[in-house]
Amino acid sequence: MTPTPYVIYHNPRCSKSRQTLQRLRDAGVEPEIVEYLTTPPDAATLDAILQALGKEPQDIIRRGEAVYKELGLADRSPSRAEWLDILVAHPILIERPIVVHGPAACLGRPPENVDALIG
Repeated sequence: MTPTPYVIYHNPRCSKSRQTLQRLRDAGVEPEIVEYLTTPPDAATLDAILQALGKEPQDIIRRGEAVYKELGLADRSPSRAEWLDILVAHPILIERPIVVHGPAACLGRPPENVDALIG
């Protein structure tokens, strides 16, 4: 039986993302690395990730990003489908890192959160 892979949606410029990746490696896990800013998940993948996290799209928004303000998102109430489209079009808005392992996922903020997915 093949073990279920780990996937990290990673931004190498983010210290929390780097720390989470290192935490996985220190535990003997070499995850598939998806640099989501250059290879953003599509809406279906993002929806599956959100389901695994038990969160809605607006729960993983980086509200401090310039594009959040530029799009006027603080003054709008997008539907779930609209949020997914926004996140696919502007992946910088996705909180990072996200680690997925089978049907489970976690946000690596703080990096210690990933411990729940390891072994």
